[in-house]
Order: sequence, then structure tokens, then C-alpha cells
Amino acid sequence: MYFCNMGTKLVDGSISVDCWERLRAINDTKDILSGKWKVMIIACLASFGKKRYMELQRLLAGIGTKMLSKELQELEINGLITRTVMNTKPITVEYELTNYGHSLKPIIDEMALWGKSHRGKIIDEIAKKE
Repeated sequence: MYFCNMGTKLVDGSISVDCWERLRAINDTKDILSGKWKVMIIACLASFGKKRYMELQRLLAGIGTKMLSKELQELEINGLITRTVMNTKPITVEYELTNYGHSLKPIIDEMALWGKSHRGKIIDEIAKKE
């Protein structure tokens, strides 16, 4: 695992090339996953597998149809999900993670662990104040 120690990687007062490349990679990842719903869509598809549009909308309580369509389209453009139009009447569309999309599962799992830990920390801090 590679960690750039920013305090020791300054070269002539500037960030070294390896640190800059790491920060750029983090920013690229953030850009692809930015948006209120993308990470949740990926988490749902990673947890529950292939889902139809309306199933996803039900799982993601609070998301509007336009927003879900937009987020799914952007995830598809970035190669993280596939969209399959079924030859049914009425037409149904299914979404699933690509192999590339599945590569995000460890990140999603770590986010879940951190989020659970953080929630517990905040609840404990609030309880101590009461």
C-alpha cells in the first residue's frame, strides 16, 4: 500500500511528482464518484446484484427519476455499470456492475466500516455530553 507522507515529500518547497500523481488519482476517483447517489448506486448493485430501474429507485429512497437516470448514465459512461434493455413488454432495463465496477467493492466496504465507526463515535460523544 502506498502512502504519500506530504510532510517529508516536499522538493524545493513543492510536492514531489509521486505525491502529485497520488493526489491527482484521488481527485480523479472523487470526480467519477461525486454526486449524492453514485456511491449508493454502486453499493446497492454490489450488495444485491443486477437490478431493474424501478427496483433501484425503491432501494434508493428519496432519489428522483431524473437524478437516477443521470447518475446511471454517468456510471455507464465511466464503465462501472452495464445497462441491458430486455426484450419484454413493457420494455424493462437492468443494471449491473461491470468487472471494473466490482473493483470498487473494497472501497465501498471500507467506507461502510468507517461510517459505522464514525456514527458510533459521534453517538458516544453526544451521550457523554448529556
